[in-house]
Amino acid sequence: MSKTFFFYDLETSGLSGREDRVMQFAGIRTDEQLQPIGEPYNILVKLADDTLPSPEAILVTGITPQSTITDGLTEAEFVKVLMDEVFIPDTITVGFNNIRFDDEFIRHLLWRNFYDPYEWAWSEGRSRWDMLDVVRMTRALRPEGIKWPVDAEGKPTNRLELLTKINGIDHLKAHDALSDVEALIAVTKLIRDRQPQLFGYLLKLRDKKEVQKLVNLDNKQPFVYSSGRYDNAFNKTTVAFPLTAAPNGNVLVYDLRYNPSDFVTLDKKELEKKLYASYEERQAEGFKKLPVKVLQYNRAPAVAPVGVLEQADGWKRIGLDQDVIATNMKALLSYPEFAETIRTIFENKPEYKKSIDPESQLYDSFVSNRDKLRIEAVRNASSEVLADFHPEFEDDRLPGLLLHYKARSFPSTLSKDEQSTWDDWRNKRLQMQLPGFMKSLESMLRQRTDEHSQFILQELQLWAENILPMNDY
Repeated sequence: MSKTFFFYDLETSGLSGREDRVMQFAGIRTDEQLQPIGEPYNILVKLADDTLPSPEAILVTGITPQSTITDGLTEAEFVKVLMDEVFIPDTITVGFNNIRFDDEFIRHLLWRNFYDPYEWAWSEGRSRWDMLDVVRMTRALRPEGIKWPVDAEGKPTNRLELLTKINGIDHLKAHDALSDVEALIAVTKLIRDRQPQLFGYLLKLRDKKEVQKLVNLDNKQPFVYSSGRYDNAFNKTTVAFPLTAAPNGNVLVYDLRYNPSDFVTLDKKELEKKLYASYEERQAEGFKKLPVKVLQYNRAPAVAPVGVLEQADGWKRIGLDQDVIATNMKALLSYPEFAETIRTIFENKPEYKKSIDPESQLYDSFVSNRDKLRIEAVRNASSEVLADFHPEFEDDRLPGLLLHYKARSFPSTLSKDEQSTWDDWRNKRLQMQLPGFMKSLESMLRQRTDEHSQFILQELQLWAENILPMNDY
């Protein structure tokens, strides 16, 4: 079967894939030549009454909770569309910073609604790609034929709305999901047409085996790496070196822009202090960050052989030269114990405090094969069946998740005791959100005095009044 691209974008109630919710989904399927197939998707998703959205986020998108209730699908209805029509076999899912942001929301959405949170991204010929890193590497290595924006301070920026503007691409409404998708397809075509060789090469890297051919610990070689973690002054690109194994079968890489002598003689505690430094500590004068990061093979990283720097002033564009790389790599290899210390630190990295909320426990463990069958039964069950459906799950996260699933999308199925349990959980969740919501709302009401912003903020105030217990607002 031929591959198709599905370009998509989300607008959400906030920035956390675990805690916040999808409010708008838009997408367009194209063939391999980037020609649209079928009608675009533009779907609002009902915001459940357990969520106080970020006022800043809503001011950006203009999507009020009330509009999602009026015109949106429930989460269960929306997920069925995703799985039946969007994430079909041989689909390459594409976004702009989707791998780090949008895909997290998709995974948690699927988890909450009793679908496998992972298979949509890799099974049956499916894969995912992120155009943000493609844009970064194109700007750094092969910028010819494309105009590149800078921000108000004259610094390089790769914001989608500025890329489209400077290149004369229609982008009628930035931060509207469908408009952003249309703009993304146009930018994708621009890069494909101006730099087809780089485009085709990076497209292959959505397969982690292709990445591992270049970046591995069996044949350690320096490589070019574009990432949001690297310096903006050098087009987010550096020459890195595979240092040691990382958790989950990934690899830790060292940024050869930096002299290892500042780090290789430090003991484990000193290195940990640098790695776990607070934001304030990192801003202190004289602080030197540890130039080590995890490269995740399955995130379609933008990597390339060092030889690509020999063309188009590549070395100059990223502010490096071969002598610096050779010197720093030699120094790094002179201290093999440094790599072992770094590996140990990452292996024993403190775990995030585990949540007691089953909706936030996606990454705590995998679901057993037996429970996968029960999960399938849940999502296939009608509301009549769900009313008295109590599977004997092995996984202790799933009973609570089932209650939440029923409460959001099939509230009539709840028993009196279940309704009481749900109300208690919902109220606790809202109470946790309320202080931050009110602080932000009051701040925005003072700052944003135009009529449109005031309308949106008043709608948010009404939303809070309607969903919070009477004595809590």
